[in-house]
Amino acid sequence: MSSGGSAPVLNRPMITVSIMLATVIQALDGTIANVALPHMQGSLSASQDQITWVLTSFIVAAAIATPLTGWLCDRFGLKNIFLVSVAGFTAASVLCGLSQTLTEIVIARMLQGVFGAALVPLSQATLLDINPREKHGSAMAVWGMGVMIGPILGPTLGGWLTDSYNWRWVFFINVPVGAIAFYGIWRYIHAVPAARKMRFDMFGFVTLSLAIGALQMLLDRGEQNDWFSSIETWVEAILLAFSFAWFVAHTWTSEPGKSFFDYRLLKNSNYVSGLLFIFIVGLVLFATRALTPTMLQGLMDYPAAVAGLVTAPSGLGTMFAMLMVGRLVGRVDLRLLLGIGFAITAFSLWQMSRYTLVLSQSDIVWPGVIQGLGLGLVFVPLSAATFATLAPEMRAEGTAIYSLIRNIGSSIGIALVQTLLVRNTATVHASLTEHITIANPAVGATTQEALAQINNEITRQASMIAYVDDFWLMMLLTLAVIPLLLLVKPAAKHSAPAIDHAAME
Repeated sequence: MSSGGSAPVLNRPMITVSIMLATVIQALDGTIANVALPHMQGSLSASQDQITWVLTSFIVAAAIATPLTGWLCDRFGLKNIFLVSVAGFTAASVLCGLSQTLTEIVIARMLQGVFGAALVPLSQATLLDINPREKHGSAMAVWGMGVMIGPILGPTLGGWLTDSYNWRWVFFINVPVGAIAFYGIWRYIHAVPAARKMRFDMFGFVTLSLAIGALQMLLDRGEQNDWFSSIETWVEAILLAFSFAWFVAHTWTSEPGKSFFDYRLLKNSNYVSGLLFIFIVGLVLFATRALTPTMLQGLMDYPAAVAGLVTAPSGLGTMFAMLMVGRLVGRVDLRLLLGIGFAITAFSLWQMSRYTLVLSQSDIVWPGVIQGLGLGLVFVPLSAATFATLAPEMRAEGTAIYSLIRNIGSSIGIALVQTLLVRNTATVHASLTEHITIANPAVGATTQEALAQINNEITRQASMIAYVDDFWLMMLLTLAVIPLLLLVKPAAKHSAPAIDHAAME
């Protein structure tokens, strides 16, 4: 526990509210700016290619800064890093809203990413610290709601703020929330002296940062650059390969405690299994979230606000599942809960794989709610199982790597489904139009205009088939991970006092 006496018990609700406010604004900002990009593009006189740097700069900066969390907490103390992160993130949000040029907002978004990187892992570590083992399931339910609801509600809230006010309020909304979170953390979290046991490994940090940055750039810009047809993609891939190879070799040959990454984490089988599963969750969750709004708006002419409303109920399913499963963790085998959650998620993706161009709003809402239920059932027990046997002093670094792997999974998932969507659409379109010409009497088109109308409809059909193929892929990935649950060891129910921290109850 971070502090002794009765203070943590008395202050636990306020600590929870404060850190979850910080978590929600960070999680929101990964997606809230998406729908405001067209408005920013006009206001900042940026091209379509340039304005995407508003998103890319945040993602890359956050990914690079996340692994620093463990060392910073060891050096300066968790409370101090939490306060600096909230204050810096809030100030950077103000700079984003005040930006007058593309360069200014890209720099401000990078600062947002750097300061916000620690918020999610620190909130998870703090909730584990302030709650007894038997309450870890409920604590992870609260944390999971903040982390998962943010990306779901981000586009809806961003669209409303942009339409009702202007795009700058997408960032200004963080100021009052950040101020409340800062006060709560300062007032209620008890400071613990910094351990200062970890040495800063500059070579390890630089090589890992280069690898993460190159990976994120490759994934974010790969489709736009036509992947390996571009010199940029080759440069990013080579930099990724060499940097990561150097990082692995350096870490493997370093003495314990002298490398940037504590490889003792990889000796914990539950933790390693948890990283694998959270990678799949990140991949499936964010890939599906990226597909559905574009499908609704691009193929079915849904307004952005309506598309947000019919996809938002999936968040309700997630919240309900998390509240329910938080009470079951510690009473029911975590592997059973995870298996049910993955199965429900796969079922929802099967429903989505049966989509056609004729869909009612309920056809969109219910599979989303079911998917939300499944992912909610997965997220809480997965977090509990991952950290069930991890020593408390390793939580700050462990939660940081956990968040990093989830984000990398989401980046890979989004890049994968978008690439397959474009390529499958082109392939199916070519197949369907092979014999469609004016000269073919079966087509019934006697003018170029009629042929163009037929081509437009075929493009819609080809795109729908490509979306269905993506949903099938997500379903198969979800089903494939279920047998791997055998790798997870159940938490010990009775432990010796010397290893009491390793048990869940």
